[in-house]
Amino acid sequence: MTHRSYQFTHALCRAPATSVTDGLRAADQGDPDPAVFAAEHDAYVSALRDAGCTVAVLPADEAFPDSVFIEDPALVLNGVAIVLRPGAPTRLGEADALRPALALHMADVVDLVTDGYVDGGDILCTDDRVLLGLSARTNATGAEDLRPLVEAHGYTLEVLQTPPEILHFKTESSLLDAETVLATPALAASGAFRDLKIIETVPGEEAAANAIRVNDHVIVSEGHPRAADRLADAGYSVKVLNTSQAALVDGGLSCMSLRYSLG
Repeated sequence: MTHRSYQFTHALCRAPATSVTDGLRAADQGDPDPAVFAAEHDAYVSALRDAGCTVAVLPADEAFPDSVFIEDPALVLNGVAIVLRPGAPTRLGEADALRPALALHMADVVDLVTDGYVDGGDILCTDDRVLLGLSARTNATGAEDLRPLVEAHGYTLEVLQTPPEILHFKTESSLLDAETVLATPALAASGAFRDLKIIETVPGEEAAANAIRVNDHVIVSEGHPRAADRLADAGYSVKVLNTSQAALVDGGLSCMSLRYSLG
């Protein structure tokens, strides 16, 4: 059986720009170091390739400091890219800048036409459902305008409310397999994951919830040993990566790639 939620043949990434030092952040913990970020991004790309993906890396886009987080301006379903409308004003132009590359690499490209906003970081896909969490970056207007595009690909859209203290829905959740998610206790308690099994992070390791399942690998951020142990104990093959620089600008593993299948 093919699981389109975590079995991928391809991934699209964008190299971090030196302007990432101007990237958005909810709390200032210092600027990322562009050279260190580039090295961590290289390791991330290698991990995707090790997991079985053909990875294309787009050149850095200095005009958009947050453009390394390529998942936010687009959603890919069944190899078709849906160009989204990110909710941060400084990121609005990223979707248009990304569109030519999407047209080159994806089976097709369609545009979300809306006066609202949808960030890819608020979208978690199972095999048959698109879970979309309303947040500071995604609103109800954008969600409802996205609905017919999602349904056209055979998915059901479920619009949920992300707790207000959480930036993005996937900041604190990730899909482990077709029936299981990794989530923080706070997001698990919101009731978002009906009919899904939940593995919860432990206190102090909430950031581990932003993991990615890519084929047979579950990639998690370094610094969360108890979360990694829980995943390994549950039978997952765990790969640990350092994402220290992405974390300084509110980024993580899921937002640094668009993962999809062709053929």
